[in-house]
Amino acid sequence: MFRLKCQKNKPMTISRAAIIEALKNVQEPDLKKDIVTLNLVKILDVVDNKITIEVKISNPALHAKQRMREACVFAIERSLGKDFQVEVEIYTISGDERNGELRRVLPLVKNIIAVSSGKGGVGKSTIASNLAAGLASFGHKVGLLDADIYGPSAPTMFDVVLEKPRLVEKDGKQVMVPVEAHGVKILSIGFFTDNDQAVVWRGPMATKALNQMINDVDWGELDYMVVDLPPGTGDVHLSIVQTLPITASVVVSTPQEVALIDARKGIAMFQLPAVNIPVLGLVENMSWFTPEELPDNKYYIFGNGGTRRLAEDLNLPLLGEMPIIQSIREAGDVGRPSVLQDNTLTSRYWRAFLANFEKELRLLPFRKSVNTPAQ
Repeated sequence: MFRLKCQKNKPMTISRAAIIEALKNVQEPDLKKDIVTLNLVKILDVVDNKITIEVKISNPALHAKQRMREACVFAIERSLGKDFQVEVEIYTISGDERNGELRRVLPLVKNIIAVSSGKGGVGKSTIASNLAAGLASFGHKVGLLDADIYGPSAPTMFDVVLEKPRLVEKDGKQVMVPVEAHGVKILSIGFFTDNDQAVVWRGPMATKALNQMINDVDWGELDYMVVDLPPGTGDVHLSIVQTLPITASVVVSTPQEVALIDARKGIAMFQLPAVNIPVLGLVENMSWFTPEELPDNKYYIFGNGGTRRLAEDLNLPLLGEMPIIQSIREAGDVGRPSVLQDNTLTSRYWRAFLANFEKELRLLPFRKSVNTPAQ
C-alpha cells in the first residue's frame, strides 16, 4: 500500500458522490476512458479528513501505478481542495475482468494470440509469421502485430519493407491502416524506422508506441490477431498482456536446456495472477536438421525432445516440432512465409502445427482452469 498525502487540517466531511465526480477526470491511459466509467474505482472509506480509495489499472508496471496514484490525488485536490489525506490502493485488472468488461479494446477481433519466447534467437517471429499466413490461407481474416519493438522482422518476412501504413480519418480521428500481404494485415515498428537504425527506447516509450499500434489503428474485423511479443519477460510484455484481451499464448523454444529454462519462465509469466492468460501450447523450433538431399535423415543438433518433455512436465500440449530446413530460412528472407508452399516437406510440418493449433483453441473453453503454475 502506498500513501500520497494532501495537507491535513481540521476534520471535515465530504460526500462519496463528490469524490466519484472528481475521479471522473482521471483516465485509464491504456483504455482511453475515465476510471469511473470503466468501473475501476471503489471508495473504501471516508472518515473525517481521510479518503481511502481502490483503483484498478491495466498496466502492472510500477511507473504506471505511481502515475495513477498521483492522478487520483491531483483530481481530488483540484475538485475538493487540499484539506484531505488521500490513500490510494492500486491493483492490476484480472484476466477475467480484462476479457469481459474491458473487451472494448479491439472488440472486432475474435481471437488474440500472443506468440512469445523466453529468450531471443529461437525463431519466434518465424513461427508467428507462418501462423498468421497459414491462418489467412485457410480463409480467416488475420492481423499480425509485430510487437518486437527492438527487433521487428515482420516487414522482411512479408516483403513489405518499403511500404508504410496509410492514414485515414475515422470517427473524427486520424488512424493508421495496416499494410497487407499474403492476406495478413501487418503493423510493425519496423515501418517507422530505418533498417540500420537502432531502437533505443526505455520501457514507457516502447509501451506508448505499442499502445498506438493497438488503439490508433483501423484493424477492422479479424478472426485472429497474432501478436509477436519481444523475447523475455519484461515491462513491455506485462503492458501488452494487460492492455490486450488475449485469448491464449503460444510459447516457442528450441530443444536445448538453456532455451527451455527461459521458456519455463515465459510460461510462468502468463500464469501470474495479474496476467492469467491460458498457454495454448508449446512449439519446438529447430528440432532437428534435415538436409534437402537427405529428406529422411534427422540430425538433432540442439538436443532431442526437450520441448516435448517440458510440455509433458507442465501438462501442456505440444503444438508442433519444426525442423531446420533451408527453405524455411529462404522463404522468410524473400518475404513469402514457407507455410504457403504447397506439397513440400516444410508445408507438411506447418500444416500439422496449424491443425493442432486450431484443435487446441477449440478445446480451450473446456479446460478445467488456466494451466497450473510452473514449479
